[in-house]
Amino acid sequence: MDNTLLNTLYDTYKEPKIFGRYITLKDLTPLMDKLSDVFTIDCIGQSVLSKNIYSITLGKGPKKILMWSQMHGNESTTTKACFDLLNTLYDGQLISILDKCTIKIIPMLNPDGSEAYTRLNANQVDLNRDAQALTQPESQVLQDCYTAFKPDFCLNLHGQRTLFSAGQTNNIATLSFLSPAADVDRSLTLARKQAMEIINAINQTLQLDLPDQIGRYDDGFNINCVGDTFQNLNTPTVLFEAGHYKDDYEREEVRRFVYKSLVVTLNYIANHDVTGDNYQDYFKIPENGKLFYDIIIKNAQFDNGVFDIGINYQERLVDKQLKFIPKIIAIEDLSDFHAHKVLIANNSKVFTSNNEVVSINYENDFVIINNVKLSLNL
Repeated sequence: MDNTLLNTLYDTYKEPKIFGRYITLKDLTPLMDKLSDVFTIDCIGQSVLSKNIYSITLGKGPKKILMWSQMHGNESTTTKACFDLLNTLYDGQLISILDKCTIKIIPMLNPDGSEAYTRLNANQVDLNRDAQALTQPESQVLQDCYTAFKPDFCLNLHGQRTLFSAGQTNNIATLSFLSPAADVDRSLTLARKQAMEIINAINQTLQLDLPDQIGRYDDGFNINCVGDTFQNLNTPTVLFEAGHYKDDYEREEVRRFVYKSLVVTLNYIANHDVTGDNYQDYFKIPENGKLFYDIIIKNAQFDNGVFDIGINYQERLVDKQLKFIPKIIAIEDLSDFHAHKVLIANNSKVFTSNNEVVSINYENDFVIINNVKLSLNL
């Protein structure tokens, strides 16, 4: 699709009532109410804490696409992009998609985890490791929806941490994708090839925005993961991972890229026979590395030598507000790593607020170098 058109659509239909990283069911309910005169909104089950889980169904075409977001409650970027997409389709744009596809979206599979801003559900279970045992009500809701809807394609929408690089490079993995393995041998089944073909279409378009900033997620097989399970059942499944972009800790720029990826995906499925023949370029997408820290303080002096200090933000919900808390997680030679922000100690000692030399697990929004307080905040 034309990149200029995609940007225009996003700027026109971005949903203004949701912003940032902390998105809960209360934020989504009025948005679904607004859409309900055109799309079908169903309560398809309830969470551990009896919060409703909804699906939104739209389109009338024969190609059926199932997509779900916030399986992990603290991964909300794709949820925002889903409502940007829904606004676009609600207003009658991209009509060929709705003519050729029937789309079912579960915008928040884990409302309890979303409220608590945690990866897990209220029973402290990772729903993406419960695809076989189906011990949790949310897992059962997704499985029941899959069984009843019988999708031709699945889109598994997630978010990834700021540590990922696109390959073994200093390029941030702003987006990552995966065609999950269907078996322990990672066989190139037809479903896998079809998912790879879709990812290639996304990559070709989004490289204009993100040159060398798109990664390929590790495809180690785990039948307990939902994507692996559905791929094993011969349903082409694409994993989306919304990552980091420069200075975009609220993931609002990444939101744009996810939106565009979703539009490209739906348009490609709607207007192409996805045979799986065009899968080869998938393997040219670099596999994700783990080469980034949020902050690195270079060349800090310690009693036993000069080392770098690696700091990552801990995302914590405090009084219903999301806070990014800097925490030291590494003191070592980090010359093979990169950072979203770099400070230089110039062989000086780095002190805490109590004038002690910093150590692993130190948390604060500043450090002191040469009697100067340096902020570690965003």
